[in-house]
Amino acid sequence: MQHFPRTNLTARLPSIQTLPAPLFLVGLLLVSVVMVTFLPVAASVVLLAAVAIALAVLIRPWIGIVALAIAIPWASAWPLSIGGAALDGSDLLLALTLAAWLAHGVVRHSIVVPRLPLLVPLVLFAAIQAVALLGAASYREGLPELLKWIQVLALYLVVVAALPAERAGWLVAGLLLAAISQAAFGLYQFATQSGPDEFVLMGRFLRAYGTFRQPNPFAGYLGLAAPLAASLAIWAWTASRASRRPQSRLIIDVAPRRWQQAALPLAALIICLGVLVSWSRGAWLGLAAALVVVLLAHARRAAPVLILAAVAVAAVVVVFGLADLLPPSITARIGDLGSYLGIVDVTRAEVTDASFSVVERLAHWQAAINMWTDHPWLGVGPGNYAVAYEAYRLPRWQDALGHAHNVYLNVAGESGLLGLLSYLVLWFASIWQALRGTASNKRFVAAVGAGVLGSLVHATIHNVFDNLWVQHIYLVLALMLGLVAVLDPDQMKDNEILTRSDCANASGSEP
Repeated sequence: MQHFPRTNLTARLPSIQTLPAPLFLVGLLLVSVVMVTFLPVAASVVLLAAVAIALAVLIRPWIGIVALAIAIPWASAWPLSIGGAALDGSDLLLALTLAAWLAHGVVRHSIVVPRLPLLVPLVLFAAIQAVALLGAASYREGLPELLKWIQVLALYLVVVAALPAERAGWLVAGLLLAAISQAAFGLYQFATQSGPDEFVLMGRFLRAYGTFRQPNPFAGYLGLAAPLAASLAIWAWTASRASRRPQSRLIIDVAPRRWQQAALPLAALIICLGVLVSWSRGAWLGLAAALVVVLLAHARRAAPVLILAAVAVAAVVVVFGLADLLPPSITARIGDLGSYLGIVDVTRAEVTDASFSVVERLAHWQAAINMWTDHPWLGVGPGNYAVAYEAYRLPRWQDALGHAHNVYLNVAGESGLLGLLSYLVLWFASIWQALRGTASNKRFVAAVGAGVLGSLVHATIHNVFDNLWVQHIYLVLALMLGLVAVLDPDQMKDNEILTRSDCANASGSEP
């Protein structure tokens, strides 16, 4: 029987083996003394923490993956400018982790390159983006968009290659802790009205936006984490019961702790509340669908009952809405979703305070369609939506919002039909990999697969109304897809490892 490596959310940090521990501590102490002597206290603390993290990543590259999961939502609050390029801590952590992984391979004379399940779709999409960039009006705007998907590919590679399966729980913990902290910050903003006046709700609250500057990307980020938290909460509560069923096909590969049975449902609740107070309709709709998918993945035999329950809940919400039993603000917010289907001619639509956001989105959708119609195969170039907007905009809508508020139309407008098809191939391949994860006979692995599947469902729906691939949220996608590949042995068993010793064996130097 194949032994599955230990995957524990509370796994201990590895011992320092590459450098002697005393040498590491003495070096860190000397650096801290110098910093405290010559720098202000706040700067010393920040720099000391950065040095400690950098040393830890150089010793164990997988630590950089976990640190990146925690840093993604917060790093954008402190942007950097290096050589005229806009960067932040997430970019630096990714570069450091990639460099540390390569350095380890060089030192061992053996660079491990696994066969990535999503390598072909990722390379295909990035390649078409690169070809489309050749015809773009602005390389300055297009290169960051291309680099975005190169970063996704690089991070996906590093996660699969450098993250040991027994340390995958640390990545799960990092993803959830970062989302909890953002959701808690958003709840604080909602309750205290800490933010700009245009986000005020009902005169008493405020649309939460966290560190993302806008509520929609904040909700999109939390919407990726909420299904994973909900799925693991179900795992924590059901794993102990399943162990008592001798005929269960699921193996209890990781036993949940008692504190996890309380902490994971609480984490799911906090993150879902963060999505709620963002007041993002697309996120609400996406999260509702994602949670249904997670429940179905965990209880396949009870799927008909769950579907009926979901229909019943939807019917109750409709009845309560018609009977004015729901808060008017929520009823109006949900009711506006129907406006996307009701407005046919955007140029003649009446714009009011209530309909402004809907009509504005539809106007930008039409601009993207106009770009796609004019450049059907490769679009106007990645990242060039705002550059080309003036030539394709509708009357009354002068301001380019940076993207079309719809990922599918935005990709079609910027990269044409070839870009859209390659994006859909990547997306369906990602969903297929998550589905394979849910079929694992190991309960923890199946729970992670179900959570990532729910995250992809949320992004699929939310991206109809917005573009979530901004402010490094796309790196969360790479982390989750890499996590599924690392945990699922069925996806990894056929991987090819290329090392110097393997090459020697293949040439016949050994029998």
